[in-house]
Amino acid sequence: MPTPQDGVDGSAARIPLLPPAPPRRAAVRLHPLPLLVAAAFAASYHLFFLTPAPSYYQSLYLSLGSNDTAAAHLHALTIRPHLAGTGANALAAAHVVSALSSHSFPTRLTGYSVLLSYPARRSLSLSAPDRDTVHFALKQETYAGDPYEAVSAEVVPTFLAYAASGSVAAEAVYANYGRAEDFAYLAARGVNVTGKVAVARYGKVFRGDIVRNAREAGASAAVLYTDAKDYAVGKAFPDGPWMPPTGVQVGSTFKGVGDPMTPMWASSEGCERLSIEEAMASDDMPGIPALPVSGKDGAAIIQLIGGDVAPEDWQGGDGAPVYRLGPGPAVLNLTYIGNETMANIQNVISVIEGKEEPERYVILGNHRDAWTFGGVDPNSGTAALLELAQRLSELQKKGWRPRRTIILCNWDAEEYGLVSLLTLITYDHKATHMSHTGSTEWVEENRAMLTSRTVAYLNVDSAVYGRGFYASATPQLDELLKEASKQVQNPDNETQSLYDLWMASDSSPLVGRLGGGGSDYSAFVQHIGIPSVDLSIGSDYAVYHSLYDDFIWMEKFGDPLFQRHVAAASMWGLVALRLSDEEILPFNYSNYAAELERIVTVAPGYQDGALRINERVLGMPVSLSPLHKSIKEFRRAVLEVDSELKALQTWKIWAPWRNSPLKVRDINDRLMMTERAFTEREGLSGRPWYKHLIYGPSLHNDYGAEVYPGVDDAIQTAMRTNTSKSWQSVQHEIHRVSRVINQAALVLSGGLT
Repeated sequence: MPTPQDGVDGSAARIPLLPPAPPRRAAVRLHPLPLLVAAAFAASYHLFFLTPAPSYYQSLYLSLGSNDTAAAHLHALTIRPHLAGTGANALAAAHVVSALSSHSFPTRLTGYSVLLSYPARRSLSLSAPDRDTVHFALKQETYAGDPYEAVSAEVVPTFLAYAASGSVAAEAVYANYGRAEDFAYLAARGVNVTGKVAVARYGKVFRGDIVRNAREAGASAAVLYTDAKDYAVGKAFPDGPWMPPTGVQVGSTFKGVGDPMTPMWASSEGCERLSIEEAMASDDMPGIPALPVSGKDGAAIIQLIGGDVAPEDWQGGDGAPVYRLGPGPAVLNLTYIGNETMANIQNVISVIEGKEEPERYVILGNHRDAWTFGGVDPNSGTAALLELAQRLSELQKKGWRPRRTIILCNWDAEEYGLVSLLTLITYDHKATHMSHTGSTEWVEENRAMLTSRTVAYLNVDSAVYGRGFYASATPQLDELLKEASKQVQNPDNETQSLYDLWMASDSSPLVGRLGGGGSDYSAFVQHIGIPSVDLSIGSDYAVYHSLYDDFIWMEKFGDPLFQRHVAAASMWGLVALRLSDEEILPFNYSNYAAELERIVTVAPGYQDGALRINERVLGMPVSLSPLHKSIKEFRRAVLEVDSELKALQTWKIWAPWRNSPLKVRDINDRLMMTERAFTEREGLSGRPWYKHLIYGPSLHNDYGAEVYPGVDDAIQTAMRTNTSKSWQSVQHEIHRVSRVINQAALVLSGGLT
C-alpha cells in the first residue's frame, strides 16, 4: 500500500539572526502554566494549520464522485447471472478483488462451505371440471432486442430455495397475502385449508412466512405469485419499470440465519455440522413443497377458484375478475424436487489501516450474489462500494489516512442466508434487503474481535432503484445521518441536498430501525450489538428477484445518468469518514433514550393500527414500572455523557491540553460499547441467535422490524392463550428488557454500582 503523507516537510526551518543577548541576570523561576500554554499553542498550531482537518478530506471526498466509474462497475458485474455457488459469481468476486487491489488496499478472499439449494425438477398444472388441463411453462420470457437473451439461459429456473421436495395434487385455496391473519380469516369463514394448495400473493410478509403460515394452517403445498395490483400498475419492462406478465419473483424460504448446517456457530473448515437431513428438518425450513409463479399464471389459477367471494381488500386491481376463497374447484398438481448441496462461497475483505487507532474498525458492507443479473439487487450497491473505494484511494494520494481502520466487505450468499425485504419495496420505502450467509458466517467466526473493536457497521444492499432517499439505523446514529445528508447533493435536483429529498419523503418515522431481518446488518446489530446503518436511494422496484433486474432496467429506469449511484456512495463514504476520522465519535444517545420511552407509549414498530404496549397489557397482571425505571436511569446516563461530550468539545477548541488521549479513549469506548449492552447471552425466547432485546424481527414476519421483540412475542402468545402463565411470561420479558437497559446506562455512564 502506498505510504500516505503523514504531515508537512520535516526539514529544519532557517533561524533568523538575533541581536546579542543582554548581560546575564539572576535566574527567574518561570511559572509552569505559561509554558504549558505555549506548548499547547504550538501543538494546536501544528494540528489546525499544518495537518488538514477531517472536514477537508470529507469535502474532497464529495468532490471526487464518478458516475462513469459506477456505471462501468455495474455493467461488468451484471454481464451474467451470478447466483451464489456458481462459477459466474466467482468471476464477480474476482472483479471486486481486482478493483480493490488496484488501489493497493490489502484484499483477501474468505471462504466458507455452506448448504445451498437449487431446483432439480419442477412442474405445475391446473385442472378444473369441464376445462382443459393447463401445464404451466414456469419460464420467464425475454423480449425482442433483449441484449441478455443468450445468457438468460444461465438464470436458475424459477424456484423457492429450501422448499421441501414432494408432489401434491389438491384443490386450491386463495389466501390473500399469506399472513397469519389471512389464514385465521379463512378458518373463521369455515374454509378448510388442510391438505389443500394455498395460493397467496407476494407483498406484505416474507415469502418464507407465507409458506410457513400455509403449513401451520394445514396446507400440503403453496404457490406464490406477483399480483398485477401490486407489481404491474404501469407499463411493463422494457417499456416501463413494472413486472412483465411472465416475470417471477424467486427467493429463499429459509427463516433461520446463516448456514442451515451450522446454527449458532461459524461454518469454518472442520467444524461441527448438522447433516443435510437434520438441517432440512429444522422448523426454520418451510417444510412443504412450494413454487413461485408469474402474475399471468397466478391470474389463471385465481380465475378458476370458486367458493365464497373474498373480502374487498383481498380483491385484485381494476379490471381483475372477482377473487373467491375456494377450496376448488381448481385443482393444482405441483411437483418440486430440490437439490440441497454443499457449496463454496467467498467474502471479499479489504482493509485500509488506521493511523492513530488501527484496532478500532469502521466496517462497510454490501453483498455480491444475485438470483439473476443483480442490476439493482445487489450490484448497484457493489458498484457504489467500488466507486467509494476509488475515492478513498484518491484521498490517500492527497495525504489522507484514516484515524481508525476502515474495512470494506463484499459478502456472498446473502440471498440464501435469510430473506429479502425488497418484496415490500412498493409499499414500504424503508425496506431494504435481507440477510446473509456470508456476513453471518464472518461475524460468527470473528465474534470476539468484532465485539471488542467495531465502532459501527454501514450497510448498503440495493443502493439505487429510482428516486427517494431512505435510511435506517440504530438511534445513536440518527443525527449523524441527518448532518451527512445535508452535505450530499440531491442527484435529481442540484439546488437541493439529499436531506431535502429525505424530508420530502413519506417515511414515518424518518429514520427506520434495524429490527427486521433486513440485510447483512442483521448479524452485526441483532447478534452482537454493533451500531449500524442501512442506506438506499429509490422508490418502486417491481422487477425484484426476476429475470429483468439487469443493467438495462437500471439504465432506463433506476438511474439513467448514474448520479444516484454517486449520491449513494457519497452518503455512505461521508458517514464512514466521520466515524473513522473524528477524534470523538459522533454518536448521540439522546434519540435512543427518547426511542426507548416512545416504544412503551407508541405502537411498537410504528405499524398503523398497532396498540401501545401499555394499552396491550391494560387490565392484565403486568407492570411496566421496571421498564420506566430503567429508561429513567438511561436518560440520566445520556445527560451525563452529553455534558462530558460538550466539555471535551469546548476544551478541544479553547483548552486542548485538558483533553488527554485516555479521556477521549474512555468516552469513545463507552459510546461504542453501549449498544452491546442491549444484547443478552440467552437471546430471544425460542430464537437464541437474536441477542438484541431492543431490536429484532417479528416472530410472525421476518420483514417486520419489532422493538422489544421478546415482549411483543410474549404479548401475542398471552393474548392468544390468555393464561396466567402466559402473562407471567410477559412480565418476565419486561424484566429482561429492563435489565439490559440498566446495563446500557451503566456502560454509557462509565460507572459501577
